[in-house]
Amino acid sequence: MLCTRLTNANIVTMAPDHPVAHDLGIWRGRIVGLDDAVTSLPAREVIDLQGATVLPGFIDSHVHMAWTGLKASTPSVAPCTRVEDVLAVVAEAVARKPYGAWVDVAGYDQRALGRHLTAAELDKVGDGRKVFMMHDSGHACVVNSGVLELLPADVPHQDGFLAESAMTAARRLRLPYSQEEIADAIERAGRVCLAEGITACAEAGIGGGLLGHSPVELGAYQLLRDQGRLPLRVQLMAAGDTLRPVAAHDSDGIPRALDLGLRTGFGDDWLSMGALKIYTDGGMMARTAALTRPYQGMEHTGQFQDEPERIADTIVAGHLAGWQLAVHAIGDRAADLALDALERAQSIRPRPGARHRIEHAGLIRPDQLPRFARLGVAAVIQPNFLRYFGDDYAAIMGEDRAPWLYRGRGFLDHGITLVGSSDRPVTDGSPLRAVQFMVERASESGQVIGPDEGITVEEALRAYTVGGAYACHWDDSAGTLAPGKRADLVVLGDDPWRVSTSRIGDIAVVSTFVDGRRV
Repeated sequence: MLCTRLTNANIVTMAPDHPVAHDLGIWRGRIVGLDDAVTSLPAREVIDLQGATVLPGFIDSHVHMAWTGLKASTPSVAPCTRVEDVLAVVAEAVARKPYGAWVDVAGYDQRALGRHLTAAELDKVGDGRKVFMMHDSGHACVVNSGVLELLPADVPHQDGFLAESAMTAARRLRLPYSQEEIADAIERAGRVCLAEGITACAEAGIGGGLLGHSPVELGAYQLLRDQGRLPLRVQLMAAGDTLRPVAAHDSDGIPRALDLGLRTGFGDDWLSMGALKIYTDGGMMARTAALTRPYQGMEHTGQFQDEPERIADTIVAGHLAGWQLAVHAIGDRAADLALDALERAQSIRPRPGARHRIEHAGLIRPDQLPRFARLGVAAVIQPNFLRYFGDDYAAIMGEDRAPWLYRGRGFLDHGITLVGSSDRPVTDGSPLRAVQFMVERASESGQVIGPDEGITVEEALRAYTVGGAYACHWDDSAGTLAPGKRADLVVLGDDPWRVSTSRIGDIAVVSTFVDGRRV
């Protein structure tokens, strides 16, 4: 007897051998058959979906769950556009904390104000507290003098504005969060993911780096797993700086590793280790993505997170230790560094099945596309960046480079695996809104950015299902609705193929199933 049978549905399986079905059978969390294979079987529960469209559960291959959940409960200065309004929010947050305490503030973006705040301005309302105002990009912050006084003298800043490794130095003064705090934040963020049809995600860097929250951060996820509170399946990326020198046997060829040799693939269907997350550059919002030519109207070309040789050595060490690599590279100069290091790593020890990834791939020149393809590197992009920030990004890239931003068609035409993701909470995490952008290439204002990079609805949805499963090594159990795979699926209020493209982002998520259970 089946546990559940979904019937009278438009089931788009994303599987080529049985692309569309009307019935789907579920037993013990797995799909056991489609259409005639299950239609006549008895089931404890039969759900008539009345023609609704069903898709494989969306996979968000690059998220920051703990940051998302913590940000939701942190005072925010968004959408303030005047300095005095920002300072009023900070003053209110300060009043709720005891003298000498840390005061976290979210929602900061200098573009809304036209300039950066300064430490002196924050001092006016800091009243003896340590104020840490996080940039929405996750790549910078503004702090007051109470924080600057604690930093080593060689940490660079501009009147309290700290970017990249300098921000990391300031964050480390604030850390760690407790495992319980982190767990609660993850659970909150996970519930939002489920409401958007997301059934699995990849957490992009724990335990260190720019956005880690504790050296024992993995324990927060395990706590949720043990308590039955983990809302969706999670693959964890370890931050690159968690690798350390190890005295492994010479024949292992492992110069650096996590303790015990832990690497990609350890875990179960709900919680597992994914890629090793390695940063090369910064972000476009903070103007720190590393470019080969200056930002339009500016003199600088962004920055690397560390000395290029050290970044490359970490990439090679991670590869030699058996990790899948997720290399953060937004600017084209950063992509050059990432591709060079990956090529070097593969030449030392070929691992054709590693499925290394470049996270963001925000500005990729035409000459870099064949290198992606030759190295078998997946492009994990965030389409909603251009939906919400596209006007700004196009302006700072200029007319000649704007068409290279967060490509779609260029990757696919070169045979490169295209993977959709959100980078939440940097921007909205809805896969359906991202799919709409991937087809239209239109920002919220209506500006079309790189129209030649537009792709079909089918291709965009594959990026959030089949592509995501491939990037996370889940293609044997997720990404399509086929017998033997997980019964993770999403029921939509309309058919993305039939509605006008401009309505795809507004299609309602009627229900989400994980392990065959409506959650």
